[in-house]
Amino acid sequence: MQGGVGWLAFLLHPGSRIVSFSSSVAVRKASAMIRTSRTQLRPFNTKPARRGLLTLSSVEGPLEPPLSTKTFPNYWRTEIMDKHSTRPGLICRMEKPRAHGGPVSRNMGVTKHLAWDFEEFGRHVDALARGLVGMGVKKGIGAYAMLQWACASIGAILVTVNPAYRMHELVNTLNLVQVQHLFVVPHIRSSHYVRMLAEKFPEMCSMHPGELQLEGLPSLRNLVVIDNAEESRAELEKVEVKSMVDWREVPIWREGSREARIQKEVEEGLDRDEVINLQFTSGTTGLPKAVSLTHANLLNNGIQIGRCMRMTDRDLLCNVPPLFHCFGLVLGNLAAWTHGAGIVYPSEIFDPPSIVDAVVEEKCTALHGVPTHFLGVLSEVEKRKKGGAALDFSHLRTGIGAGTSIPIDLMKTLVSDLNLTELTIAYGMSDPVSFQTTPEDPLIKRVETVGKIHPHVKAKIVDIDSKVVPVNTSGELLVSGYLLQKGYWADEAQTGAAMKPDEDGTLWMYTGDEAVMDEEGYVRIVGRVKDLIIRGGENLFPVQIENTLTAHHSVREAAAVAVSDAKYGEVVGAWIVREPGAEPLSRKQVRDLVSRNMNPQNAPAWVWFVDEDGTPKDLPKTASGKVQKHILRKWSKGLCAQGVGKADSSS
Repeated sequence: MQGGVGWLAFLLHPGSRIVSFSSSVAVRKASAMIRTSRTQLRPFNTKPARRGLLTLSSVEGPLEPPLSTKTFPNYWRTEIMDKHSTRPGLICRMEKPRAHGGPVSRNMGVTKHLAWDFEEFGRHVDALARGLVGMGVKKGIGAYAMLQWACASIGAILVTVNPAYRMHELVNTLNLVQVQHLFVVPHIRSSHYVRMLAEKFPEMCSMHPGELQLEGLPSLRNLVVIDNAEESRAELEKVEVKSMVDWREVPIWREGSREARIQKEVEEGLDRDEVINLQFTSGTTGLPKAVSLTHANLLNNGIQIGRCMRMTDRDLLCNVPPLFHCFGLVLGNLAAWTHGAGIVYPSEIFDPPSIVDAVVEEKCTALHGVPTHFLGVLSEVEKRKKGGAALDFSHLRTGIGAGTSIPIDLMKTLVSDLNLTELTIAYGMSDPVSFQTTPEDPLIKRVETVGKIHPHVKAKIVDIDSKVVPVNTSGELLVSGYLLQKGYWADEAQTGAAMKPDEDGTLWMYTGDEAVMDEEGYVRIVGRVKDLIIRGGENLFPVQIENTLTAHHSVREAAAVAVSDAKYGEVVGAWIVREPGAEPLSRKQVRDLVSRNMNPQNAPAWVWFVDEDGTPKDLPKTASGKVQKHILRKWSKGLCAQGVGKADSSS
């Protein structure tokens, strides 16, 4: 799912657990906002900690400004509500005012769609938190947008899950974290969640709310359905699931209730090192794992990311990436809210026309996305300009490009056509961001690198023996510091394989990313360690090949993978998405392009054009926009066996 609307969240033990697939943007927002506070925010020193140039690929970020020691709810009340209560906090352009029930809403004077300042946002979050307490949700469990913050305020763990999961994946995930409360929208795109659940577990149709007892989901007790606009009323009536709870019945609006007292007591006893969010890895190399993140991880990372963007309470961020992933949740929601900036959700799913409308009409100052998102927006802008439309992007200045590298031509176009003069590039996994560029970095550094180390973070690049390599030498990137997760949920083996202490006892996350650090501390990600192409003993880096290909005007997207070869062991296979309307390249021309601009070793021996010669219509991608290379390798193997795609062909 490309938009931020669909989501899944779980509340985990000890106590109830919650999950949610929701297309309600306000829900996602309010939850995500429940309590995050903001310290005195000062730009940090982005220069290397040591004087002079580096000789080894090892860096430590500055220790100033200090990390926040607050929990989500404490930060929310003291640093956001106390200082920015009247500023715009959440704008959901696809939701009607008062979509979530409750008292009459000011809605910032907007009549067309939902628009909350932080005070009203906080009122909804608190009402939801009280409602969750009333449902039996206890410390150690979680849900999603209003849920993101509401869960944090009662110590619940928010588990965000890709709504594109098929039923067997969903069931496995719910059982992994022992979910007790599932929040779900009726459908997103072609996935009809309530109907799918009813077909899988028909016995749930006759059970009462709060009393689910399913053999295949033994922990599940509640199914909460979010259909505020009642767009799926006919579908839900047809399914007839008696155990469903209407989302609008969950919040408790009375502030002097027993639930409010419990909420306050829980908030006061929270610890910043407690897990409050499980995010699943993107699955670029295989099955996803659940990353365990704390108040301290998430809150401080949001603060640092926003600092790199120079965010203030005068900013409005158009948050396009999905909210079940760190890009939408942390780089988007938290980076803005921790600085008193507002969030705008343009649509329930990725929709370029809605994004352009939101940026222009709301006068957004920031826009997030992966290259696929930006390309879609640029195509929509070009289409409108050809039709004579006058579009004002003068307010737009910053944002984050992540998920994959931003080609220099695309970066220049984003600057010239969208005014994204201060667009930054960020690097992180499902763990928080560790490297990021800033507006002050030269354009070439904002294109070719992921910037410098964040404050309070250490990083090094090591060889196969875990020894630090000299600068300008490739190796695996390791990171350490406050941002490290607590471990993969219920998976000690995977945790031990990825997180290892060194001889000094410092715990390091082995990212699995191949990287190169220069003398100034800037880092280039050259690919996944598992994605390296080893041709005749020589390491070839897919990112460099892909950048060479996408620099050509006839290539919109490119992905390079390893293909087995009898002579060299592995050779390069290239997958190409053509630029619409441009003169098409032949396979031989693609090969020659790389050979001429790099060297013959990097030239693809196999070339496939997406949606041609029986190939799939799109590159396989995670929800965060990363190409799934393990799937491409499988496709490539099958096509090679058929003799399809030889690059010495003139076709």
